[in-house]
Amino acid sequence: MLHGAAEMVVAGHRCVCDPSGAMYLEDDRILVVSDLHFEKGSSFARRGMLLPPYDTANTLAALGRVIARYNPASVISLGDSFHDGQAAARLPEQYASALGQLMAGREWIWITGNHDPEHPADLPGETFTELAFGNLVFRHEPSKKPCSGEIAGHLHPAAKVVRRGQAVQRRCFVSDQTRMIMPAFGAYTGGMNILSRPFHGLFDAQAIMAYMLGSKRVYPMTAKTLYI
Repeated sequence: MLHGAAEMVVAGHRCVCDPSGAMYLEDDRILVVSDLHFEKGSSFARRGMLLPPYDTANTLAALGRVIARYNPASVISLGDSFHDGQAAARLPEQYASALGQLMAGREWIWITGNHDPEHPADLPGETFTELAFGNLVFRHEPSKKPCSGEIAGHLHPAAKVVRRGQAVQRRCFVSDQTRMIMPAFGAYTGGMNILSRPFHGLFDAQAIMAYMLGSKRVYPMTAKTLYI
C-alpha cells in the first residue's frame, strides 16, 4: 500500500487513509483533510494562554508533504480549518503565502465548521456547509442519524490499544464502511477515544474499524482490540 497507507471502502468509494491523517480518493484525485485549526496558538495567546507559536507552520508543512505525495486535483478541508472566525485574517504573511502556493492550480473547497462558520478572509477557494459527491457527503459534524456515505470530522477520533502491557493511543480514522469520521490533522489538536459517549450509535458495532496513525503506516484495528 502506498506510503504505509491503508485502504477502505465507504459507500462504494475506495478511500486511501494516509499516515498523516489525510484521506485520498484516488479515482477522483481528491485529498481530504479535517480540523486543521490554523492559528490555534495565537487564538489561545489572545486569551492569555501561551503556547509555542509553531502550530500553523507545522500544520502547513505536514499539509505540503501530503499534497506533494498525492498531487491532488482537488482538496477538501472538512471544517475547523481555522481555530476562530478571525484566524484567517490573522494569518501571518509568510503562512498565507505558503498556503496560497499549496492552493495554486487545484480546486480548493472549504467546508464550514463550528470554529469557522464563514469563508476564510482573503483566501481563494469555494465554501460550503456540506458537499455531496457521488455516494459521499462531506460535512464537518457527523449526523446523529444513520447516514450512508458521510465523511465528517469534528470529533477528533483516537483509538487505544494495549501491547506488552503498555497502552498506546493514537489519532485514527473510524469507519464501518457506511460512513467515516476523520482524525484531526492540525498540529495542536488532540484525540477523543472512539469508545467514548460522543461516538455511541454512530457506527455498526459489528463492523466498526479504527485505522490508527503510526509514524510511517496506518494500522487497521477491530473494535474488540480497543480499550477505553
